[in-house]
Amino acid sequence: MTEYHKLVRDKIPQIIRAQGETPVTRTLGDEEFHAALEQKLQEETAEYLESRELSELADILEVVYALCRADGHTLDQLTAAYRAKNQARGGFDERIFLISKE
Repeated sequence: MTEYHKLVRDKIPQIIRAQGETPVTRTLGDEEFHAALEQKLQEETAEYLESRELSELADILEVVYALCRADGHTLDQLTAAYRAKNQARGGFDERIFLISKE
């Protein structure tokens, strides 16, 4: 038996069954789910920083979307907040590194 004790994507139990194994799972409550998503965000971010693979960025985005929904927001609200912040403060396209201000 291999133990994981971590949040996994919805189709993982189905994939495990297709491999001839039996997944042992439980459904998390709201607080546990949010904590597990935060842990998953750290895990996926570390994996991206190590590999720099696009698929790892996609995993980060999936966790961000799940956090958004878990906090009671819609993806449209997230997109609107992103656009508003980008419009007001800009993005990172110009690669500006602030040393100090006087």
